[in-house]
Amino acid sequence: MADLREEILNKLKNGDFNCEKELTLSIIGGKWKLIILWHLGKEGPQRFSELQRLLPKITHKMLTSQLKELTDDGIIHREVYPEVPPKVEYSMTELGLTLMPILELMYDWGKKRIEDIKKQ
Repeated sequence: MADLREEILNKLKNGDFNCEKELTLSIIGGKWKLIILWHLGKEGPQRFSELQRLLPKITHKMLTSQLKELTDDGIIHREVYPEVPPKVEYSMTELGLTLMPILELMYDWGKKRIEDIKKQ
């Protein structure tokens, strides 16, 4: 099967998802994944330290975990360059880029909602 974490593959095999939206949310769900994807999709490839600067409230452990899950699910690519010190760069895969229209719609919805709330 496609690049997916074992946890998600097992849910698919066992029929544990009630609908396709649950699969999508299990892949992109989490406090930081959407923000990570937004930066990679809009600004291009980023090194780990660059992502840490963009997300100052995320812990090292959480960023590592979120990047690993997105990589395991085939949404982002992790490129290790043979340098000293090692250089690692994260970028969107073709599959990951297909999520950008969804992220754009979520951004637009959130922006409009914030504006509406401020008007009240």
